[in-house]
This record gives sequence, C-alpha cells and structure tokens, in this order.
Amino acid sequence: MIRLLATTVVAVIANAVGLIVANIVLGDRMSLGGAVFVIAVLIFTGVELLVQPLLRQTAITKAPALLGSTALVATLVSLIVTNLISDGLRISGATTWLLAAVIIWVVSLVAQMLLPFVIFKKTLRRASAARAAV
Repeated sequence: MIRLLATTVVAVIANAVGLIVANIVLGDRMSLGGAVFVIAVLIFTGVELLVQPLLRQTAITKAPALLGSTALVATLVSLIVTNLISDGLRISGATTWLLAAVIIWVVSLVAQMLLPFVIFKKTLRRASAARAAV
C-alpha cells in the first residue's frame, strides 16, 4: 500500500513537471490554467495510470512489437481526455498534440527516475543502511 502511494505521488509530481515543461516549450500553442492546473494534473495522472496497463496488456497479447510505445500512447490518450474533461488544459494543432505528448512523456520519464531519490532520500538511506547491516 505504501509503495502504491509513493508511486502515485511520484507520478503526479512527474506529470506536473512534464506538463509545465511542455507548456513552456510549446508557448502559445499549449496553455495550462493556473487555478485548475492541479485538477488537470490529477485527471491526467489518473487517466494515465488507468490506460497504460490496459494498453500494455493489449500490446502483449495482440501486437508485441508495439509494447515499447504504450507509455507514449497512454500519454497522448491522457492529454486528450484531460483536454476534454478539464478547463485547465488547451492544445491547438495536431503537431502540438504530438509534440506535447513526446515532451511530457520524456520529461515525466526522467522525473519518475530521479524524484524517488529526492523525495524518499531519507527512506532510501535507511533501507541501504539496513541492508548493509545484515
């Protein structure tokens, strides 16, 4: 249960960072509303956490060659759903949609790898010390 909560917290923060970076890079073609930004991030993360395992399972059974692209497709689907449900995200143009998905995917991936070391540094240090003591 703790691991699921930690993974979810890291995913929310990583997706928020990804959305902010995409907004900065894409400028006027993508906008994030200030007051509803948190709601947009929560919707985006929730959809991504639901869609990605479904896409991965479908790729495993139907098209194993597409397995590597499931995270990118889940990011695009999450952007579309968030745009439809929330007033906090607006994207214009097909190229911008694709660029936003790629930017968010890359930034979130990097952030999800680095954030646990920043957020849970104390816990990781204790776990490492406990392993060394055994």
